[in-house]
Amino acid sequence: MKKIVLGFSGGLDTSFCVKYLTDDKGYEVHSVIVNTGGFDENELKKIEAHAYTLGVKTHTTVNAVKTYYDTIIRYLIYGNVLKNNTYPLSVSAERLSQALHIAEHVKKLNADAVAHGSTGAGNDQVRFDMIFHIMIPGVEIITPIRDMKLSREAEIEYLKKKGVDMNFEKAMYSINKGLWGTSVGGKETLSSKGMLPEEAWPTQVTAKGEQEVKLSFIKGQLVAVDGKQFGHPVQAIQYLQSIAGPYGVGRDIHVGDTIIGIKGRVGFEAAAPMIILKAHHALEKHVLTKWQLNWKDQLAQFYGNWLHEGQILDPVMRDIEAFLENSQQNVTGDAFVYLYPYRFQISGISSPYDLMNSKFGKYGEMNTGFTGDDVRGFSKIFGNQTSIYQLVKQDAAGK
Repeated sequence: MKKIVLGFSGGLDTSFCVKYLTDDKGYEVHSVIVNTGGFDENELKKIEAHAYTLGVKTHTTVNAVKTYYDTIIRYLIYGNVLKNNTYPLSVSAERLSQALHIAEHVKKLNADAVAHGSTGAGNDQVRFDMIFHIMIPGVEIITPIRDMKLSREAEIEYLKKKGVDMNFEKAMYSINKGLWGTSVGGKETLSSKGMLPEEAWPTQVTAKGEQEVKLSFIKGQLVAVDGKQFGHPVQAIQYLQSIAGPYGVGRDIHVGDTIIGIKGRVGFEAAAPMIILKAHHALEKHVLTKWQLNWKDQLAQFYGNWLHEGQILDPVMRDIEAFLENSQQNVTGDAFVYLYPYRFQISGISSPYDLMNSKFGKYGEMNTGFTGDDVRGFSKIFGNQTSIYQLVKQDAAGK
C-alpha cells in the first residue's frame, strides 16, 4: 500500500479525505494535526480518536504553538499587520506553519504522497501546495475536495453513507481556530451581503459593562496582562483572549483578494489579536520617530501581503523581519484598554521612552525646546524650494 500523509483537523473536509483515501483509493493514511493554538488537550484527544475511527494507520499531534508565535506571529505584531486594514491574517499565518510541519512529517515517514483538504476556490490550496513543492519536491500532492469539486453537502452525504458519526450540523460552517484568531465561513459569506448569525460565532457574548485592561510590552512583545506576568507571549495572548473574547470584540467580515484572483468574504473573531495590534500600535506612535513609523508601515504592508500569499520562505521575509525586530528596541511600556460589549477603546500609554514628553513642550500650548524666532527661520527655510518654484513659475507666466 502507498503511504500518504494527510494534514488533519478532524473537520468535515479532512474526515472525508480519510475515508476516500483509505476506502476508495487504498492508501495507508497517516494523519497529522499541527496545533497552532486552536485546540486544548481534550479536543486533541477527541480528534485523535476520531482519526483512528475513520481508519488511519497512525495519527500524530504536533504542538507548534510557541514555534508559530516565535517564527510568524511576533512579526505580525511588530508590523501591526492587518490585511486590508481589517484582518489579522488569522488563518493565512497558521496555514504556513502547518504546511511546514506537515512537510517535515512526510520526510520523517518517507511517504509516497501528501494530502490536504483544501477546496479549489480558496487560498489554502496555494499555500499548502507551494510549501510542499519547495520543501518536499517530487512528492505527489493529492487534494480530493479540490479535484472532485465537492460541496459540503456532498461530503456530508458521502460520510453518512459510510456510517461516519459526527456533528454534521456544526459542519455546515467552516471554522478554523488558532492562536491568532478564528475564521468562520458559511452560506452567509458566500455572497457580497450577509452577516453570520450569533450562533455561528464560536465565542458567545456573555460579558457586560466595561472593564479596563493593562497590556505590558517589552521590546514589542506582550509579557503581562493586568500585572500578571507570563513566561511566554503565547500565554499572555491566551489569557487576554479569555478576558476579551466574551465581550465579542474583534468580530468582523473580511473582504479580500485571493491568491487565485477572485474576491472572497470570511467572518472572523480575534479579540486578543485585534486588541494587541491596536495597543502595540498606540505604544509605537509614542516611542518611535516619524520615519521609523513611516518605513515600518511600508515594509509591514508588503510583509503581510506576501505572507498572506504563502511566501513565508522567500528570503526577503527574513530581511524585513530583521528590520521589524530592530525597530522594537524602545517599544516598552503599558497600554490601557477599555473593553465594552462588541467594542474596545485604547485610552492611553505609559512608557519611559515616550517622546510626548512635557520637558520639550506641550503640543498646541507651549514649547521649551525652541523659540518663536527659531520657528520663523525654520518655516522660511523649510518651504524655501517650494517658494522658489512658485516665484519662477510666476515670472515665466509673466513673460
